[in-house]
Amino acid sequence: MLEQAGAFDKNGSVKHEVEIALGALKEFRQKYPFAENLQTIEWLDPDKLFKLNPDEVGVFFLFLEGYLKPFTYVTPGNSNLYRNALLQIKEFKNLLRITVDNRKSLAQKIDAPWDRIGGFGQDKQLAKKIIYCFNYENGTALPIFSNQHLRFFVNRVVNTPSLRTKYLSQGQEYEYYTTEILKVKNSMLLTRGWNIMYFTRFLYNTFPPPDSESSSLPEQRKTNVVTEEQLDLQGFMKLLGELQKQQKITGEQFRENRSLWMKQPTEREALTKRLKQKLKA
Repeated sequence: MLEQAGAFDKNGSVKHEVEIALGALKEFRQKYPFAENLQTIEWLDPDKLFKLNPDEVGVFFLFLEGYLKPFTYVTPGNSNLYRNALLQIKEFKNLLRITVDNRKSLAQKIDAPWDRIGGFGQDKQLAKKIIYCFNYENGTALPIFSNQHLRFFVNRVVNTPSLRTKYLSQGQEYEYYTTEILKVKNSMLLTRGWNIMYFTRFLYNTFPPPDSESSSLPEQRKTNVVTEEQLDLQGFMKLLGELQKQQKITGEQFRENRSLWMKQPTEREALTKRLKQKLKA
């Protein structure tokens, strides 16, 4: 694996994409400082989760899904999850409190009663995304939201046989595999200093799970508003990233344009067109 790590991302494109995602994540945390100020969970505007009239995904989930897109190798869910979070906002806020509680282990946070909100149970992928976003700086979580993918990576990069997890909870299994992968990362001088997001991209690029490619095929995606907005946001973020890479916009302009895209949906097409013309200039 050391040889493969040395040959990874020679042109720096993945690193640049990760830097953009990390910048967006930090901005997200500034908008929702739940970990720093627990009281702000009470102030969470329901419309930030989902708007019922007309049906529209709120900025909280739109941001979260948008900048985690480069790390999502599974079929996205549908808008019912976001709607249910709104309709059960009291329960959702209780789960957010568990998510940011430093006294809780990663396993306990995943094993929290997410299934009380329709669609959040089963594989708990959306729950894992939320948990990662509010715990990434601790260095103990990975932006890998599938237990199956974690198990696959452990079997590829860990020399010793993996622990039998048949009788473990989903959260305990997830925490175990995460810990094993982080041990491998920190055991090599080259990867020890890598950002966890960057190391995750290395794993997916170097050891793609069997279902990671098939899940991204267009015919297997659910055609709903959420997916379309996610794809649009991903394309817009890439456009901003390329403009910044070519020094045609500053970091401040990057944030301003992203904010404008989020706040004024009717202006998105015109804004994208102007920026594309700026890129060609």
